[in-house]
Amino acid sequence: MKIAVDNASLQNCQAHTLTSECGSQKPRSLAAGDGWSIYDVVCSAGPKDRAFEEQHSQISIAVVLSGTFQYRTSTGCELMTPGSFLLGNPHESFECGHEHGTGDRCISFHYSEDFSERSEIAPKQQFRIPRIPALRALSPLVAKATMLLRNDLDCNLFQEIAFQVLDHATQLQHGLSSRKCTLHASSLARVTRVLRAIEAHPEEPHGLTELAASARLSPYHFLRCFQDLTGTTPRQYVLRTRLRRAAMLLKQEPTRIIEIALGCGFGDVSNFNHAFRAEFGKSPRLYRRS
Repeated sequence: MKIAVDNASLQNCQAHTLTSECGSQKPRSLAAGDGWSIYDVVCSAGPKDRAFEEQHSQISIAVVLSGTFQYRTSTGCELMTPGSFLLGNPHESFECGHEHGTGDRCISFHYSEDFSERSEIAPKQQFRIPRIPALRALSPLVAKATMLLRNDLDCNLFQEIAFQVLDHATQLQHGLSSRKCTLHASSLARVTRVLRAIEAHPEEPHGLTELAASARLSPYHFLRCFQDLTGTTPRQYVLRTRLRRAAMLLKQEPTRIIEIALGCGFGDVSNFNHAFRAEFGKSPRLYRRS
């Protein structure tokens, strides 16, 4: 199978980048095939950068690896966080805003409408929602997408993940509904700062009381705001962030499993093994070997 750079898709991707005096998006082509393409998109935009209206040229799914940003489109407005999927329909206008933090990184998948019909994954179907939150069902695929940044991968893996991303997004959207976020701007900003703090140091305790205090909100109000923005509880979000980091280290580092577990914030290896198996469907040892 031939995996090559799709120049037309790359030009489309570059044409829809976010540019300003301070921040910009820089897409880097990772691989492309017949009707699909994959890009590493690093964005340096921040609160001082104005959001521009853009347009998806193809079916678009971005796996968020790091950072946070606001995604606004005709299907709704959502806060994008690490582990979530951004969903875009062909010819659909959208904006990405960075009002409460600087920078993010995504692995962006693009599919022609013809490819969608030929693959029978999502024939003549559009996404009804703008985002799939960082759910457990996405964790193995997010970990796989992170591995695409390596330079020593089998070419077939890119195509395999491209199919899986589209299939998962198509299936999982049916269990979710579009909604309107009614949070005050100040609450959104405070929760976003907490999310970035968790991402920077997932190994720290991050109890509900401490997180709420850092956001200067009551625990009850913080929990409600957090779930409304991320689709998960603070505990689930912290756990998922730790497990994604552990999965990456298991593949990239020869470090002992117990050291990875402790370094990612787990109190003992037994608890880590149980949580990892529940999230990824296999033990850390088997995951490393696979």
